[in-house]
Amino acid sequence: MEKTRRVPKATLHRYPIYLKALRKLKAEGVTRIMSRELADYVGIESTTIRRDFSFLGNLGKQGYGYEVDDLIRIFSGELGMNFDEKIILVGCGNLGKALLNYNRWDHVVGEIVCAFDLYPEKVKGASVPVYALKDLPTNKPESCRIAIMTISQDVQETVDFLVANGITGIVSFANEHFSVPSNVIVKQIDVVSSIQELVFEANESTRSDNK
Repeated sequence: MEKTRRVPKATLHRYPIYLKALRKLKAEGVTRIMSRELADYVGIESTTIRRDFSFLGNLGKQGYGYEVDDLIRIFSGELGMNFDEKIILVGCGNLGKALLNYNRWDHVVGEIVCAFDLYPEKVKGASVPVYALKDLPTNKPESCRIAIMTISQDVQETVDFLVANGITGIVSFANEHFSVPSNVIVKQIDVVSSIQELVFEANESTRSDNK
């Protein structure tokens, strides 16, 4: 189904929330849902949900609701998300190990299937195979296109290496700036900046309450 008009960025940010909820609902046996029921489930106003859905066409019927399978298919196509996505982890320090221990993406994407590190022999108790970074070309799953990167050194060199071996999406926890070709998508996770933004918003809220 073609989109009726360009989807705003704020709406796109909510689509993964809907997809996660819908996949959970499907796993619970739900086949059809009303916007007000989904609103209670995700904590988003039903009017907002209906407006967000309208950007993708006429998805439901008034009084009947939405078919869960149809919504999952449409949102998966919109987001380009594959439930069986094979993800690799690059860097098995403390943060990398924590991600491996988590490694359950709650009905949204696939899972981390293997990891790479400069010193794989030092990584103990990992839940997936850990290989030497230099051996990535022979050990990366053929269909893998996404890497989570938690390294702190040789960042640009590592990124270049990943891109040369078919990685087109990188979730980066690295503080160091790096560049990628135009066809590669990077999502930077900056915890410090997020805390700074949160403190700023909290201060603004406090000022407003004191007026």
